[in-house]
Amino acid sequence: MLADAVARALTQSAHAVDIARSGEDADRALSAIVYDLVVLDLGLPGLDGFDVLKRVRARRSTVPVIILTVRDSVSDRITGLDLGADDYLTKPFHLSELEARVRALIRRANAGASSELLHGRLRLDMAGRRLYCDAQPVDLSARELAVVELLLLKEGRVVTKQQIVDHLYGWEEGSSSNAIEVFVYRLRRKLEHTGVVIRTVRGMGYMIERSHDA
Repeated sequence: MLADAVARALTQSAHAVDIARSGEDADRALSAIVYDLVVLDLGLPGLDGFDVLKRVRARRSTVPVIILTVRDSVSDRITGLDLGADDYLTKPFHLSELEARVRALIRRANAGASSELLHGRLRLDMAGRRLYCDAQPVDLSARELAVVELLLLKEGRVVTKQQIVDHLYGWEEGSSSNAIEVFVYRLRRKLEHTGVVIRTVRGMGYMIERSHDA
């Protein structure tokens, strides 16, 4: 029930979410897929959360990990942090606090500590989930906003279509490269007046850049 509630909350904030319901499933998923962040319950069936975390770090993965647990002793917190967790949240907790910690860790992993991403005349408020050009809001759907967020987080780097698919959709949702092309087409039209363009890097993916006329 908690996993489903967390997944719903994060999905409503435009994150793509996969749920692994056992330690073994979590380990297999983390071995095969590169995630932006892991929310890890310690009380998993099979492998417990500490074992999953050990295996993640043994593979030299640097994916940010937030531990969720009822274990609130200092020794458990120390164990989790020493094993490589980036944050530690005890139950019960407010979903809004978890969402804030998720945003903070993703920011740190990609673009530093600021809650805003700036590019030319664009400003993305990651906490408020709004994009602005100068002081004016740009009207975007949740998934269009998620694409802009990914491009800004990876500023200066090519973002592949598969990375966009992984950013937008969970395991149970299907998508295609054609759907990504539609999102990018819509975004280009909505960003025409902003002095920012989404450039296609042939055979690779997309980059966000300032237009030559800006």
